[in-house]
Amino acid sequence: MNIFEPRRVVWGKTFPLASLSGCALLIMASDRLAHALVVSGALVWVYCLSSLVVFAAEKIFPVRGRSVLLPFLASFIAGLYLLLIWIISPFCALQIFFVIPFVPLLCVSSEIFNNIGKSGLKETFFSSFSESLVNGMLIVIFSLIREPIGFSTLSLPGGVHGIILLFSYDTRSFLPIRLIAGSSGALLLLGYIIGIYNYYKTIYAPEENS
Repeated sequence: MNIFEPRRVVWGKTFPLASLSGCALLIMASDRLAHALVVSGALVWVYCLSSLVVFAAEKIFPVRGRSVLLPFLASFIAGLYLLLIWIISPFCALQIFFVIPFVPLLCVSSEIFNNIGKSGLKETFFSSFSESLVNGMLIVIFSLIREPIGFSTLSLPGGVHGIILLFSYDTRSFLPIRLIAGSSGALLLLGYIIGIYNYYKTIYAPEENS
């Protein structure tokens, strides 16, 4: 069975809900849709470039030292992405400055790098892109719940302040609704999602030895 099939991306050990760094990234990057989109771009950037660099340098990239070199490689590529965002929009870069470091942590925990030598360039790129896209889509969906309900706004990256508001309602929401926008509410919401995820994982997750 193909180890890169979509079902294994969703129910595998590298899915954000299956790791502490993934859950932290999900909470910190999903406060606004604008931040979620930029961080999703960082996931695709770091995943794809890191896997392509490792694939190109497979003959000289040490197998035993890969677990040590990968964090440095992924962090360097993430730093390049942050530099590009800084050139385009300094305020946007400042807003996601403390979120980007979680992207390399999630990237290096992926099983893709352990199987690069067993697949071709096309399969390597597709697996990296699909896994990062699934992770990014989860963050975007989470932000689409938190921002409209918690802030009564919806934003996109851009503008002089780093975000552009598509709409903004000046309403006084009830405290339970406002809590969703904060970290405590995000943790509560994440707890419910993890519970639902673990329930369906026992039904739809592929067997360990398949």
